[in-house]
Amino acid sequence: MSSVEPVLSLTDIRRTYGEGAHAITVLEGAELQIDRGELVALVAPSGAGKSTLLHLAGLLERPNSGQLTIGGTECGALVDSARTRMRRLDIGFIYQFHHLLPELDARENIALPQRIAGRSRDAANVRADQLLDYLGIGPRATHRPSELSGGEQQRVAIARAVANQPKLLLADEPTGNLDPSTSELVFNALTDLVRSTGLAALIATHNHELAAQMDRTVTIEAGKILQVH
Repeated sequence: MSSVEPVLSLTDIRRTYGEGAHAITVLEGAELQIDRGELVALVAPSGAGKSTLLHLAGLLERPNSGQLTIGGTECGALVDSARTRMRRLDIGFIYQFHHLLPELDARENIALPQRIAGRSRDAANVRADQLLDYLGIGPRATHRPSELSGGEQQRVAIARAVANQPKLLLADEPTGNLDPSTSELVFNALTDLVRSTGLAALIATHNHELAAQMDRTVTIEAGKILQVH
């Protein structure tokens, strides 16, 4: 690992649900660091804690104990408003289903999170167009999601996730709803974007071929995060 401070660092993380005899421990002593520009695949069976890990890293849940830092900021004690601000500016999310707003075109979907973050309409549209061009779908900027193919929709979702230039990108089965050839195209676009922008990316996938193309793979077993390679 690099001597530079990791973008994402989890140290001795514990996460349980419920109380007393009914408590279920999902993560126990979990450790993970991801550096700038690094793609890490998360390959784990259902129920192992994959969603919990993504929710913790995305500041959607809090650990019961342990330390979680993003970009050097310890997030455990942050108030909700500060966590919301970090989610908005420092973390990008990509899901299996694109969750684009159907009434907005591709450019508007990508501009929206930028506008929420305070960027002007013109600047947000310029950034959106740059990302659409980079991802090879510039001519589709004024098309609504229903007018786009599945691969195009997911590339718009990727552009939206990175529009605010976050430090950390979290993806949950980002190509899981696509056919194999389209999946490869979208994954390559995502990889290029991570490499070129220096994002740190944690990508959950059941696709072992895609996982093998990332820098390393981790899994979750008995509450621990284990390095696969």
